[in-house]
Amino acid sequence: MPEMDGLTLLSRLSESSPLIKTVIVSAYGDMDNIRVAMNRGAFDFVTKPVNFEDLALTMEKTIKHVIQVRETLKAIKENNILKMYVDETVLNFMGSREYESSLMANETVDATVVFIDICSFTSISENESADTVVKLLNDYFDIIVKEVIAQGGYIDKFIGDAIMAVFRGDYHLDRSIDASLAVRSKINSLPELKATLSFIPQVSIGINSGEMISGNIGSATLKRLDYTVIGDVVNTAQRLQSAAGPGQIVINEAAYQKIKESFNCRKVGEAVLKNKSNPVIIYEVVD
Repeated sequence: MPEMDGLTLLSRLSESSPLIKTVIVSAYGDMDNIRVAMNRGAFDFVTKPVNFEDLALTMEKTIKHVIQVRETLKAIKENNILKMYVDETVLNFMGSREYESSLMANETVDATVVFIDICSFTSISENESADTVVKLLNDYFDIIVKEVIAQGGYIDKFIGDAIMAVFRGDYHLDRSIDASLAVRSKINSLPELKATLSFIPQVSIGINSGEMISGNIGSATLKRLDYTVIGDVVNTAQRLQSAAGPGQIVINEAAYQKIKESFNCRKVGEAVLKNKSNPVIIYEVVD
């Protein structure tokens, strides 16, 4: 090799790609040379005179290792992409043995669901380019998600210009309200988008708490599942959000009774929620 020796080449190859694996064939079979070669990235070492049957087995082993490395790198890439679409809390649960052993199982949990909608955002999508709409929406979502995570909640899903968040564990209702107050404050403090948009960002928020079903909902045929929560509590939370005006955080009577000593609330009055036979009394969380 006119430009460099084999040991120098080893170092260069290991730097260029993790998929390049080298088998050294050398007349120098002493331990010092073998250790230097292995430390510089050699995958294996074959000494002369060459036993070609042994060399063939060594090459097969090396190829199998490269395939495993390639599959590992692919899995890491896919996992990083998955993290962009699935909440980290859900991913951690999905990686547990409990999840693997009960793919079609579900459980009843006590939790709080929050629906957060960006008010009047649909009007922007009618007049602005898709790039502008998506960037603006993602900027708002980023603010909201940070406050949800800060209070130990997780994002169940993005629904158009709305977010569904779930809070579980100790004081889940209180933490959901703290997150909602922080979201409203952060969004309200954003400047008006003048220029061509003339848009003042505000959110309407509905919160409901109680027992709901948590599990994997989807199609076994398609092998596609959605780890989520469902039930009347979830539906009511969405209806409460629909009843909330811009800048309002709305809860029902049951939630009010649980948090009235911790938060300042104002009684709004009776409201007829969609698909509910009887009117419900709703409250606005002020601070």
